[in-house]
Amino acid sequence: MSIWWSLHLRREAASVPLARRLLLGTMETAGVDPDVSYDLSVALSEACANAVEHGGGAAPDQASEAYRVTAYLDGETCRIEVADSGPGFPPGEPYEPSGAVATGAAAGASTTREARVSRPSVPDTAEHGRGLRLIEELADHVHFGNRAGGRSGAVVSFDKIVKWRPDAPLALT
Repeated sequence: MSIWWSLHLRREAASVPLARRLLLGTMETAGVDPDVSYDLSVALSEACANAVEHGGGAAPDQASEAYRVTAYLDGETCRIEVADSGPGFPPGEPYEPSGAVATGAAAGASTTREARVSRPSVPDTAEHGRGLRLIEELADHVHFGNRAGGRSGAVVSFDKIVKWRPDAPLALT
């Protein structure tokens, strides 16, 4: 059995806990291990917070007051995608997970060249700049890119192998 849901949320701080609670409720009802659910909920919160903070359009008349969260719980994997309509990641330098090489479609919509992006370290006292790294640590597979088709916006997608509680109603048998 699989579960799929998608939300279109306003770019407001109050939308972040809403998305997190929906994910946690879905995972609990399905019977996902609480540690896996927690990791995914923290990663989702970070991705949503980035969409709220950075997901606005460059011009005031652009329709950028919303972002989309989509979650799939299918078999042994949970996949989450957060897409906004902001400026996206800088062109020519796709932000990829630590040590990863971005090529072709994996490099995002803005580039097809191979690139290894080194990210500057974040000072211990900084209040920003840790969210994408946190997502990398909490998820099994991560992709940071830009929306395709000439539309502006960033897409953060990540997945994690699911561990089930012994009494899970949706666990594979």
